[in-house]
Amino acid sequence: MSGAIGDYRKMVEQPWGRMFYDLIFRQLDIPGDKRLRILDFGAGFCLTAGHYAKDHDVTAVEPEEQMCALRVEGDYELINRGADYLGTVEDDSVDVVICHNVLEYAENREEILRHLLRIVKPHGILSIVKHNLLGRVMGSAVLADDPKTSLDLLNEEDESSMFGKRSVYSNEFLFEHLSEKMDLSEVYGIRTFFGLSSNNEIKYTDDWYSAMLELEIRASGMEEFRKVAFFNHLIFKKK
Repeated sequence: MSGAIGDYRKMVEQPWGRMFYDLIFRQLDIPGDKRLRILDFGAGFCLTAGHYAKDHDVTAVEPEEQMCALRVEGDYELINRGADYLGTVEDDSVDVVICHNVLEYAENREEILRHLLRIVKPHGILSIVKHNLLGRVMGSAVLADDPKTSLDLLNEEDESSMFGKRSVYSNEFLFEHLSEKMDLSEVYGIRTFFGLSSNNEIKYTDDWYSAMLELEIRASGMEEFRKVAFFNHLIFKKK
């Protein structure tokens, strides 16, 4: 497990990586009493797909072969393709569409959004996790001690990452493209506090983890903290 993607795979198993997913699973609370069809677009290592596949029929779509090779096991269907796959999915056929930290890297994000909107069933859910500009500014300045990158972000310059150019977009962009046929159900923050501490040793203690998780959950629904969280989680419901 070498290289940038291999290092990233190791990171998601660390406490600060696990908490990201624990927060998402608490925010996107999908009951298991009724089996649903779920599409996880840009599934990465399939941690989210594997979690929901315990109770639902999940299709994980991921174009990066190395990420597929390092995926977690689970009872889901894996499709090693990109945005072209969305064109094969029938209209109004998916109960829940998941698109987490994907659109930042897509040159055709408007087209992808049109497909996601098209395939969600009426009253179905679209869950989008996205990088938050103010959170990226805070993280670069405080955690990375890199105020220059923070200034570049405030000047609306794109970041570079292991996955290529990352173009942070606004929540308003989503409202503009989705509000005609979808209602915004919830907006949460993710990673408000725990990503700012460089004391990684304490993060391996159970007391720290449980208390920080509850703090993050509490803060995730508060507007003041949501504005400076590293990520925003927007949940839309189709009309």
